[in-house]
Amino acid sequence: MNTIHKLGKKEIIQLFEDGYKKTFKIGMEYERLPVFPVTSKAVEYGTEFGICNFLRSFAREENWDYITDDYNIIGLKQDHDTVTLEPGSQVELSLKPENTIHEIKNKIDSLDKKMKPVLDKFGISLLNYGVSPLSTNKNISLIPKKRYKLMAKYLWGILSDVMMRETAGIQCCVDFESEEDAVEKFKIANKLTPFMTAMFANSPIRGGVETGYKSFRALSWLNTDNDRCGFVGQIDDKFSFEEYIDYVLETPMIFVNRDNDVIPINGKITFEEFIKNGYEGFEADIKDFELHANLYFPEVRMRNFLEIRNQDCVGKGLQYSILAIYKGILYNKSAKQEIEELFAPFDYRAFSELRYNVPKSAMNAKVGKYFVKDIAKEILYIAEKSLIEADTGEEKFLESIKEYTMQGICPADVIIRNWNGLWDKDIKKLIKYVNN
Repeated sequence: MNTIHKLGKKEIIQLFEDGYKKTFKIGMEYERLPVFPVTSKAVEYGTEFGICNFLRSFAREENWDYITDDYNIIGLKQDHDTVTLEPGSQVELSLKPENTIHEIKNKIDSLDKKMKPVLDKFGISLLNYGVSPLSTNKNISLIPKKRYKLMAKYLWGILSDVMMRETAGIQCCVDFESEEDAVEKFKIANKLTPFMTAMFANSPIRGGVETGYKSFRALSWLNTDNDRCGFVGQIDDKFSFEEYIDYVLETPMIFVNRDNDVIPINGKITFEEFIKNGYEGFEADIKDFELHANLYFPEVRMRNFLEIRNQDCVGKGLQYSILAIYKGILYNKSAKQEIEELFAPFDYRAFSELRYNVPKSAMNAKVGKYFVKDIAKEILYIAEKSLIEADTGEEKFLESIKEYTMQGICPADVIIRNWNGLWDKDIKKLIKYVNN
């Protein structure tokens, strides 16, 4: 077997440095839950009217290429855009980053318009909701992707199967121009995430019943795998690419890929040990690190861009409000300063406790002596001021969330009120409501 030189930190740091940009764009990963409105049940992968046949039919109609795993269709690609499947057949759109949110919305609108006739033919709706409303993980099969089987076997948290098979979220991707810029944005984004989780909480009904949580999806992430989830570092300490990488290196490995095959490791060694000693004759290379880093699930993932991860899937224009808040704050110097001043009274412990309180209480959670709902209004004000200053018209994307935040509520609060009122706990009415 040909051995390669030992992987070094310089090569890994170079991955991050290769992301430096002079012009900042905004990106989005948008997961939705496929459901049959007639039965309210989750759509399976391999049945006659399942997600695999939907992808096959859509690819044929619109000339997309297959993404496969061992000959199984697990997604589609066209140019820089992909439609891929999460472990429980959730459908994720991953789009090429754009200069403005207008462009992202136009692309999603266009793609949704093309998908709709095919989805209708299969009787499928893609729900803008954070957790499977009726089917639970015991009734949702994993798609036939080798890595998902190993992940399901390895992840030890009591709700890891819920996270993998039942949940859908929205991720925002932002650029940086230097290590200093990346670290500054990374810290601010981490501090923002519990507030954003609260503002966009949208998963209170699961398995056909009210769960007592505003974001059951966020709760599932708290109970997935503490080795690889949560905040990276103390979020206020001096930080660097190298320190982020150290956290990733210290994390137990799940598997490596070799020659189109998946080699299970199941936590027997960390990536740092893999670099030093190899594993069963295999030596670590840069592709192994990239894979391992993608199996690390912090609130904010550092790559050659920042991936901000912890928002429920939402619809009714709220999906673009998420991008608008992050863009307004992270791409404006004075907005970043104002946010730092807003968060100055709180230490790492306060943010960490908030992360655990938000899934249940959302906007009514407290950080220090303040309610999240009061701080959320300030966050919105800072983002809006920045977007107006940018003069791109993107402040209009905040209108959807303003309706909630100014009342001190989140999408889940409206759902709970209707569930116990007008809808009379009718799951079909919930599905109809989140089906746009």
